[in-house]
Amino acid sequence: MTPRAINGMNDSDIIVGYNTYIALVRDMIQGKEVVGNGMRQEVDRCQKAVDLAVEGHRVAVISSGDPGVYGMAGLVLELLQKVPKDKRPECEIIPGLTAANTSAAALGAALMHDYAVISLSDLMTPWDLIKKRARLAAEGDFVIAIYNPKSRGRATYLDQIRDIVLQFRKPETPVGIVRKAGRPGMTVTISNLEKLPQEEVDMQSTVIIGNSNTYVADGKMITPRGYRV
Repeated sequence: MTPRAINGMNDSDIIVGYNTYIALVRDMIQGKEVVGNGMRQEVDRCQKAVDLAVEGHRVAVISSGDPGVYGMAGLVLELLQKVPKDKRPECEIIPGLTAANTSAAALGAALMHDYAVISLSDLMTPWDLIKKRARLAAEGDFVIAIYNPKSRGRATYLDQIRDIVLQFRKPETPVGIVRKAGRPGMTVTISNLEKLPQEEVDMQSTVIIGNSNTYVADGKMITPRGYRV
């Protein structure tokens, strides 16, 4: 979390967010009005935030990581377009540290070259399209950061993506797994494509698959940028 994000919450009258994320900042928002709800209620949550802002309140809609990376920034802006211009409140998007960047730092320097970020959640994106994007990213030799890699309902998705990537990369290609990136209890594992199915991965994990030049040295994943050293 950045100081700018903390200031944004401090300057707000009302905090709106997913209950799980509100719990993470509970000690920082004491005394403020809080509006929270559960998973898959994003539209209702953001609409409530827009309505409160139209009424004149200073509202902070919180997301984990960066609000513009699988967060609420886009939805808030879309809903604001439905408000007449003469009543439309100002909206500031405050950046944060997305899991890919936080995880890459914990792993070493995994994202030093071109990379793609892909979520394996198919709630709003068809699975065939996700697989196509993964295949093209692998063919293009991008480092691939994977969000929402495995859940009880999607237990095989990560293995399917691994099999796609193996068509273009060697089995020993480094893979980093960071659980609870940037939060208390964070764990860091460095494995490879061959061993990935044996590793513990869940919805709190971020998986980073190296490109064809990524290697491991002194316990750190390094993706060379191309400097002569």
